[in-house]
Amino acid sequence: MAQVLGSVQSASRPPAGIWRVALTALAGTSIEWYDFFIYGTAAATVFPALFFPKSDPLVGTLLSFSTFAVGFVARPIGGVVFGHFGDRLGRKKALVTALLLMGIATTGIGLLPTYASIGVAAPIFLILLRFIQGLAIGGQWGGAVLLATESAPLHQRGFYGSFAQLGVPVGVILANLAFLAATAATDRATFLAWGWRLPFLLSIALIALGVYIQFRLEESPAFKRLQQLRETSSSGPPARSPILEVLQRSPRTVLLAAGAHVATNGLFYIFITFIVTYGINTLHVAQSTMLLAVLISAFIIAPFLVFFAALSDRIGRRKVYLSGAFLLGIWSFVFFPLAGTRSFGGIAAAISVGQIFLSMMYGPQAALFAELFSTDVRYSGASLGYQIGSIFGGAFAPLIAAALLAKTGSTFPIAIYMALLCAITFGSVLMLSETYKTGSLK
Repeated sequence: MAQVLGSVQSASRPPAGIWRVALTALAGTSIEWYDFFIYGTAAATVFPALFFPKSDPLVGTLLSFSTFAVGFVARPIGGVVFGHFGDRLGRKKALVTALLLMGIATTGIGLLPTYASIGVAAPIFLILLRFIQGLAIGGQWGGAVLLATESAPLHQRGFYGSFAQLGVPVGVILANLAFLAATAATDRATFLAWGWRLPFLLSIALIALGVYIQFRLEESPAFKRLQQLRETSSSGPPARSPILEVLQRSPRTVLLAAGAHVATNGLFYIFITFIVTYGINTLHVAQSTMLLAVLISAFIIAPFLVFFAALSDRIGRRKVYLSGAFLLGIWSFVFFPLAGTRSFGGIAAAISVGQIFLSMMYGPQAALFAELFSTDVRYSGASLGYQIGSIFGGAFAPLIAAALLAKTGSTFPIAIYMALLCAITFGSVLMLSETYKTGSLK
């Protein structure tokens, strides 16, 4: 692994400031995804009792996961809105706005009264704030990824783009640590009363990070060149919306990008969200055990994610991506039997190996999606493909998995569903052209 990373980094000399951009992208996506993921953990553990108490446990879980899905429905809308302004006004401005929006929404959830206090208004407000979270996450990914990839050298776009992707496992780590700390510091009654709020209130840190990015980071070189071109052109910026432009120019590419993201997103949420409620309610494993297994898998995936992204700079995005989709499809049929051993080692191994195969896709994804579109519509095209894939992948994956389990009493149909998502991703990437030898992102 070290040899691959070292050779990739020596391929060309990084421009000044690229490490600050990469690390800031990592910080921004880490906290942003932390905010998004603590909702998933809460949806699996405490929201059924706090916001849907009149339902039986299974129905409450299904309703809770339904509110979880609302954030995914909002993500393409966020991708469209922020993509428009990101292609018109700049990556940095769009990213800062998305970070601040997420901080406000997540803090609002932490302050939200429960069903016991305000009745049916509680889940309604919860859905609204989750929708705002979805808008924010739909906008931030494109900004963070493009700041990193458009600032990186030609032969290191996969490597530096992976720092924005690293925010996902780091966000999982932070979210699970926050909930483990909150549950360890309080008894069950206290945790349900107010302890669950603490992880949400910590998201106030996004405001400080947004201010830092606004004043300390420069716009990406590719967007600066686009601005200069627009300024020298007599016509100025095009009147047509970037989202309409990319849909007219490259509808097939947008759809294939969405398909490429279906498995990475869908199986990821089965690995970190559904498995938690499955382990607690069906396998009768302690909540702390399940959260710790997810936490370990996030630590394990991080270096592999960077490794496979760097490897894609050498051998191509498609080879690495296709290998991950194939291996993850096979692992889908191993995952539940291994977790079903109820041993901590078996559960941790089931999730961790799945995450490693998933990193073969998610690592190179930032560079792949950036390279698929031209600068003037890149934010819109990459964001739209990513977020559409999120709807058909992660939005309903925990809900579908829970419904299949409730209907059949078996995990085998869930494994078939997981393998089907992998097949969709494999076919989509197979139809995309290789991009890693494309010239600089202009």
